[in-house]
Amino acid sequence: MKRVPVEITRLSLGTAPLAGLFKTVDISESDLLIKTALAQGINYFDTAPLYGHGLSEERLGRILSSVTQPFILETKVGRVLNRVEKADPVPWFPDADPHIQPVFDYSPEGIKRSFNESLERLGVDHIDIALMHDAQAHIPEAINNAYPVLADFKRQGIIKAIGIGINFCDAAIKIMKEVDLDLALIAGRYTLLDQSAQNELLPYALERKVDITIGGVFNSGVLADPKPGATFEYLPASDEIIKRAQNIGAFLNDRGIPLTAAALQFPLRHPAVTSVLTGSRNSKELLSNIADFDLELPADIWTQLEDANLIERIS
Repeated sequence: MKRVPVEITRLSLGTAPLAGLFKTVDISESDLLIKTALAQGINYFDTAPLYGHGLSEERLGRILSSVTQPFILETKVGRVLNRVEKADPVPWFPDADPHIQPVFDYSPEGIKRSFNESLERLGVDHIDIALMHDAQAHIPEAINNAYPVLADFKRQGIIKAIGIGINFCDAAIKIMKEVDLDLALIAGRYTLLDQSAQNELLPYALERKVDITIGGVFNSGVLADPKPGATFEYLPASDEIIKRAQNIGAFLNDRGIPLTAAALQFPLRHPAVTSVLTGSRNSKELLSNIADFDLELPADIWTQLEDANLIERIS
């Protein structure tokens, strides 16, 4: 990373899927997934209390807390997990505890509580990177409450880097302009279907030496398999989105390039981007993503896509 002495791999593992995002995942599958990532040289793992309502952190910590090889661990603050008699239904995480309710809490006390409870679930005594999570509706609190707590943690050596994890470019820029971030995880805003991050966010991050991790490179599914019934931004994809994805896929297929490989490699064309976060559900998916990520693409493929008006040019 540019600002802090932390080395992260260019391909990283996001752990919402192993917590049962949309579909139950057996613990044996999540164990093997994490072990496979480590064996393949991935050292950067992202999680959050929200994912499975604590399940992602528990499953990740179950493996990482006992390994000896170095790794970089990233989790998030901004929500706390409250025990209730009956939580609101959660279609995204069918395996979530029905008595755990995640709620936003950007108070200083809430940030400390979130962080400390993450340490417990992960079974570790420190976390490398702490991100303020989904702060688009809590920008003043993120700036004035959460950041000072995290900055104090950083001074104490409890964390090494501070960032944000967010899906909205405007909100990310507002926070980035007010506090001294080391990293920003941006989901879905720099993909083959959506290059909005390159308009202002990525140039500003490059200027400020803020590392960018890009998540959601398949836009929640449509770029992995663009057909009716596919999802875009976690909702059913429109006919227009599916057609756009199919057109990109057909263009690439004519050149012998899998759509998934281009989707995984695309974000690294921008110099602000340090890592691509892949959210695999099992080890088979991860190994497929690694193969796509390592596939050598023609050096001019992005220019070809620009010339065909299938992606926007970098200004």
